[in-house]
Amino acid sequence: MHLVFLTCALVGNFSTRRQNENLPITLHELATQAHDAAKAGAAIVHIHVRDPATEMPSMEVALYREVVDRVRKENDDLINYLTRGNGGRFDPSPDNSVVPGPKTNLLPPDARVEHILALKPDIATLDLNTMVFGGEVVCKTLPSIRRMAELIQSVGVGPEIEL
Repeated sequence: MHLVFLTCALVGNFSTRRQNENLPITLHELATQAHDAAKAGAAIVHIHVRDPATEMPSMEVALYREVVDRVRKENDDLINYLTRGNGGRFDPSPDNSVVPGPKTNLLPPDARVEHILALKPDIATLDLNTMVFGGEVVCKTLPSIRRMAELIQSVGVGPEIEL
């Protein structure tokens, strides 16, 4: 028997309403979209949250908590899959490539999984690759990956390995 799990990514990391006016941004919209995805057959929802005022990606635990609580209240069977989140981007300055530019958002590993430790979703992102995404470099070092993996697993969350 083959098992198939449909995962719905509610909103991408840096997608905006300028790209798609229907993009769920508010906490209510994200929770509603998760519920609608479950009704349409999704077993898993991949969640990024946004600052409601700026519509930019956020790592605020309170915002994640509100969305996760709303999703769990509506459908406890839906698998919550939280992004490991922002904090790994290096934006080289145009004048000196070793100087961080304005889109750099590097954070220590513990800060990048704070919301996962607090909310204990079913699954959390643990991407292993360094890559170019947009104009920035998304950086992963082995010590950072190991630390995030240890923390994620220490609270019983399953890592979703991205390579």
